Amino acid sequence: MRLRLDLAYDGTGFHGWARQQDLRTVQGEVEKALDTVLRREGTALTVAGRTDTGVHARGQVAHVDVGEEELREAGRRSDDPPVTALVRRLNGVLDTDVRLRRITVAPEGFDARFSAIWRRYAYRIADSAAVTDPLDRGQVVSWPRVLDLPTMNRAGAQLLGEQDFAAFCKKREGATTIRSLIDLRWDRDAYGVAVARVRADAFCHHMVRSLMGCLVAIGEGRRNPRWAADVLLGATRDPTVTVMPAHGLTLEEVGYPAESELGARARESRAVRTLTPPR
Repeated sequence: MRLRLDLAYDGTGFHGWARQQDLRTVQGEVEKALDTVLRREGTALTVAGRTDTGVHARGQVAHVDVGEEELREAGRRSDDPPVTALVRRLNGVLDTDVRLRRITVAPEGFDARFSAIWRRYAYRIADSAAVTDPLDRGQVVSWPRVLDLPTMNRAGAQLLGEQDFAAFCKKREGATTIRSLIDLRWDRDAYGVAVARVRADAFCHHMVRSLMGCLVAIGEGRRNPRWAADVLLGATRDPTVTVMPAHGLTLEEVGYPAESELGARARESRAVRTLTPPR
């Protein structure tokens, strides 16, 4: 059977999500814990979105395939349902900077990566001494200049829709840089911290942090609002765009369609996209 894993982690102590030889990663730690609890070897997780070194998550989603007997055996000493017992046992094995929040039996057709219809990230910046909290320094970027959020929002609105985001991405061989950017908006939270909420069907490597770097340059007055659209139209990685620090970024949530549409969405997502020429 296929299990859906909902998990959260503090990315500070990890070299990103993806398993790497001799480096501590979220995938490596969770797979090792599953091997221990399920008494198996070679567990392989599929994740909704790989996060880079230092990036956090409170709404990450992954899936793993297990045998029914393996699952029953993992919970045999508990009166709880097997998936509930599995959550407790995994959290007992894992370090506290990664937590399984829940595990459920996945519906037919579910694929944590390809069934997703959007991912939502938040990026947090403390742009004045009055809102800087040393206790949050691992999740909030401290910035020396106050940012003009309305101007940043006007600039960001130019980037919405299906676009080729090659100018904001670290290109990977054979991978498309076409994405549908659904939301991009800055607001201040109750403490005055500037928070960007960014949602797209998917993100390419360094895309969110590059978008943030572009908008921060506009927000502090070094660039005019039109610059964001000009960078996008360049269609190649722009070295003048700063990639913002990883620790300000958190994967907040992954969205999925109705159960009846999961399989179709997975098939659609596997197709390499190209932009439809304007008529």
